[in-house]
Amino acid sequence: MTPLQQLIIERIQREGPITFAEYMRMALYEPGYGYYVTGPARMGWEGDYFTSTDVSNFFAHCMGGQLQQLWEKLRCPKPFVVLEQGAGRGDLTRGVQEWADEKSPDFGQALTGMTEDMRTGQDVRLQAQESAAPTRPHVIISNELVDAFPVHVVEKRDNQLYEVYVDALSGRLREILDTPNSPQVAEYLDTHAIPWQGYQDGWRAEINLDAEIWMQQAAQRLQAGYLLTIDYGEKAKALYTPHRYRGTLTSYYQHQLTERPLARPGEQDLTAHVNFSGLIAEGRRQGLKLVKYTTQKDWLEGLGIQEELNELRASQYAEADTARASDEGQIALFRWYNLRQRVATLTDPAGMGNFKVLLMRKPA
Repeated sequence: MTPLQQLIIERIQREGPITFAEYMRMALYEPGYGYYVTGPARMGWEGDYFTSTDVSNFFAHCMGGQLQQLWEKLRCPKPFVVLEQGAGRGDLTRGVQEWADEKSPDFGQALTGMTEDMRTGQDVRLQAQESAAPTRPHVIISNELVDAFPVHVVEKRDNQLYEVYVDALSGRLREILDTPNSPQVAEYLDTHAIPWQGYQDGWRAEINLDAEIWMQQAAQRLQAGYLLTIDYGEKAKALYTPHRYRGTLTSYYQHQLTERPLARPGEQDLTAHVNFSGLIAEGRRQGLKLVKYTTQKDWLEGLGIQEELNELRASQYAEADTARASDEGQIALFRWYNLRQRVATLTDPAGMGNFKVLLMRKPA
């Protein structure tokens, strides 16, 4: 039993069963115990999961190109304040700044990158001269943030929608079903016109109410500018389908997918696919305009990831062609294969390439 599991059981004994969303909140964020706020680094190859930034710096280069385009559309403000939320180690913002300093010095000089790790509340400012910058950013970006917000879980039984709660019995956590905790949970699928009544008994889905709260807060925080978020998920009609019988909730422990979300609370990651219809609808309610909704594959290719790859082949790995029989040529060839595979991972339609990219604009 983990220390957090004991804490959760004690709470249930005092207060009664808790929603799965509250369990997930404690499992990931409970001060002093939660997965994201304790222990060694969780992100990267040494942790339980990795992001696009860990795969290749090409991702940061494409993000830099996107931000430069947005800077130009906003008529090149100085400073140009970009806030990355859920930034973890800050590698993406750092990579964007390095790319900008090399490829577009004017843009690099204007760029003021800030990161905010929403999981710990840490606010890291990456440029010394940034201390006098306005607090309201021109652009808010996030990469694989919203999927880690706590979710309510619902299940269809006998033409009724029930919510999953977490209870304790004989020192173990278990699931029970009861009426939905709130009207927002009860009505969520109907709001998105999901015909769940016709689905098979036992069908489950996740409801991320915190995602809409995040969108509200982000929209209010922006000055005239843009919100860019990247995550795995779908629009509602493609997300809440009969074939996703048990929903999309997943648990990760040491890069291994597990099917026991109630096991090891505080020691494993929990995520669920994002309903982008909910984000778009809430963004529009906050006055944002939809600019783009696409896949990471199409987004990266539109920003020139393949062209950069080809340029590197010609400039840094030419020996792979001109001297392939030599030791130098073989080394160049293997390094080229590694680089090409990393780009393929970022753009794989069956993997990271199917992440969704949402860009919304806040008018002046």
